[in-house]
Amino acid sequence: MKTLYCLLSKRVGTPSNAFLLGTVLVMCICMLATVIGTVTLPFSKVILIISSRIPFLDLTQTWPNSWETIIWEIRIPRICLSAIVGASLSISGATYQGLFRNPLADPYLIGVSSGAGLGATLVLISGVSAPATLPIAAFIGGMTAVCAAYLVSRRAGGVPLMTIILAGVAISSLAGAIGALLMIRSDPDLRPVLSWLLGGFSSAQWIHSILMLCYLLPSIGIISLYSRILNVFQLPDDHVKQIGVNVERTKLILIAASSLITSAAVSFSGLIGFVGLIAPHTARLIVGVDYRKIVPFSMLIGSGFLVISDLAARTLVSPGELPVGIVTAFCGAPFFLYLLRKRQVRM
Repeated sequence: MKTLYCLLSKRVGTPSNAFLLGTVLVMCICMLATVIGTVTLPFSKVILIISSRIPFLDLTQTWPNSWETIIWEIRIPRICLSAIVGASLSISGATYQGLFRNPLADPYLIGVSSGAGLGATLVLISGVSAPATLPIAAFIGGMTAVCAAYLVSRRAGGVPLMTIILAGVAISSLAGAIGALLMIRSDPDLRPVLSWLLGGFSSAQWIHSILMLCYLLPSIGIISLYSRILNVFQLPDDHVKQIGVNVERTKLILIAASSLITSAAVSFSGLIGFVGLIAPHTARLIVGVDYRKIVPFSMLIGSGFLVISDLAARTLVSPGELPVGIVTAFCGAPFFLYLLRKRQVRM
């Protein structure tokens, strides 16, 4: 694997060239995902359908209206949302790994997933049918869990990173237990709950992508501004303070930004694991350990990876559909074991 990435970096050259190549690759993946599906469409017609929406470009329609509906109402909204969620989970994972100095950290480390899962479970078993209720409940649940973990660690004196992790584990266990109890005592049909918990984009709409961008873009700006400080955070806290960094305030800002976009991603996609673990490590293999490069490359890799995973989820068992979380788990679990083994060898 190292040899492959070394060859790739030599061929690509500078990080800017690598980022440009990665952007083109992600665009090709998105186009492939637009063409392939339960109904595979001709590539030339897909290009024409997409081009027909360009202002001042008048094209004669030579395709069925159903193809245009498939592309603009089903596939492209789904691809956009999966790409944005992949970028969100990846930048969050890269931030957590740098902040906690732990390459095995992921976006769900301090209770976001369990809190969001509890919020979604409450809505699904209550029978509330409003489509906007589920994302809102999941978002509130995830942020509540993060805030609780932060307040517990704050009362313990300062904001020690290990205390936040332990508090997050405890709150995750509590939220998971409450969710399991609610499911046991609810209606026997738990398929909607389990489907959401395993993640997916089958109900993606344009509005979801727009709302996700409202969370992602400000968070990208904040995390990018602090990416240089993430490099400094690889030193002990005492050394970081001597450099002049306000450690506690920086921790709070980065945790808040990462948890905010993770909660937003979970609220629209459900629980999709390993994206925030795989993307930052792949970026680290390509561009090194500088977080000013890891952050943007992680977003790019995460977007492409989740679009591919969603494409596999909706085509492998066609005309049925797999939860995306199952696909990412099949890819991510071996990758996680590889990283764990690699760390043990180094130790």
